[in-house]
Amino acid sequence: MSGGANGASAGAAHIVMLPWLAFGHITPFAQLARKLVSADGGGVRVTFLTAAGNVPRVEAMLAPSAAGAVVVVPLHLPHVPGLPAGASSTAELSADGAELLKVALDGTRPQVAALLAELRPVAVLMDFATPWVHDIAAPLGLKALHLSVFSATAGAFSCVPARRLHGPHPSAHDLRSAPAGFPEGSSLATIPAYQAADLTYLFTSFDGKPCVYDRVLASIEACDGIVMKTCAEMEGSYIDYLSGQFGKPVFLAGPVVPEPPQGELEDQWENWLSAFPDKAVVLASFGSETFLPVAAATELLLGLEATGRPFLAVFNFPRGADTEAELQARVPLGFMERVKGRGRVHVGWVQQQHILRHRSVGCFLNHGGFSSMVEGLVAGCRLVLLPMKGDQYLNAALFARDLRVGVEVARRDEDGWFGRGDVADAVAGAMADGGDGDLRKWREFLTDDAVQMRFTDEFVRQLKELVRET
Repeated sequence: MSGGANGASAGAAHIVMLPWLAFGHITPFAQLARKLVSADGGGVRVTFLTAAGNVPRVEAMLAPSAAGAVVVVPLHLPHVPGLPAGASSTAELSADGAELLKVALDGTRPQVAALLAELRPVAVLMDFATPWVHDIAAPLGLKALHLSVFSATAGAFSCVPARRLHGPHPSAHDLRSAPAGFPEGSSLATIPAYQAADLTYLFTSFDGKPCVYDRVLASIEACDGIVMKTCAEMEGSYIDYLSGQFGKPVFLAGPVVPEPPQGELEDQWENWLSAFPDKAVVLASFGSETFLPVAAATELLLGLEATGRPFLAVFNFPRGADTEAELQARVPLGFMERVKGRGRVHVGWVQQQHILRHRSVGCFLNHGGFSSMVEGLVAGCRLVLLPMKGDQYLNAALFARDLRVGVEVARRDEDGWFGRGDVADAVAGAMADGGDGDLRKWREFLTDDAVQMRFTDEFVRQLKELVRET
């Protein structure tokens, strides 16, 4: 192929994007691509690289506003022993399978090298999983930028050089405390034991391959700059800390705010939701790649029942799982009869943005994914936060404590256990008078088109300036 995107302005800078093969990474890259191609002054045009099996879904994410300005190019993953044939994203895999997927993505290096040599973009936006992109880009005179899909808060706490003070494998005890030099007064000076134990995954090597922490640092230390989808207004002190830790320029693209959903809400949900008063319904949803264990899902459902409010609980299970058996294991005996008429449990994808914006939905109980919390804020829903892993814990603290939007479900310090009463109490707190905190302030900020476009235009200006310096 050649030429990149045909529909963009002739003055647009051409960049290549290569996200890690998880939709929690692919989606923010695609959202940023849509923002960039809409920028004033020609913006950019994008070539988006991903595994062949992901291409239709990525193209659907980009349409219709980015059509012509973004071209999606398939990468053909090599065979890796133990990796299921046709696997193209972590959504289809176990944790061990996701590690093998990193090996397969490493195997696309010759394809990526050939594409960059042919396309000659001005810059490549790479993810943590492919630090080797810089080694390809530098001899070609291309800028390689590390695009972090994580909040600055999560990156500053977990993946900075200061973490090396405890050696290559910090313990869970070490990870309970923020790294040296962390912003003073942060609500994350310490974290609970169960969260620290979960973060040890970042420092765990599988089959002798680089761990996540090593890949992140290798990517950032090799790159020409760090791109973050955030802003100083929301995470200023953490951004400054990251910049100081790495000694790299940080380019802020602004928080990626979802575009209004297209089409209409499906009749089954429209009819059901319309039966309830304004702001009465609780939507509980945990994204496509966060799977609640049996005990956690059961307590969640019983907690939703105990609120006395109408609710919709949405679950997902790993590909290949027996969804009927998984659901039966989580739904308590007699539960569906008791909540009939006011509670529904659904497995699989739903029109989340449409549902959040429905007049009857007032509370969004979610896993603390940055994009999910922004979706809830933009829709005007009060947030209840029940993070289950990794950066979700740190995102939830940022929103609930620093930004004052959201109520965290209370958990037991040593193992993270929560009960039905904790869920019900968090919903009650979020929905009480004053439970919205600074929701209105941040909703107005995130939905101000002029402010958001200013972030995008400034990022594009900085990108073009960086290229001119070479």
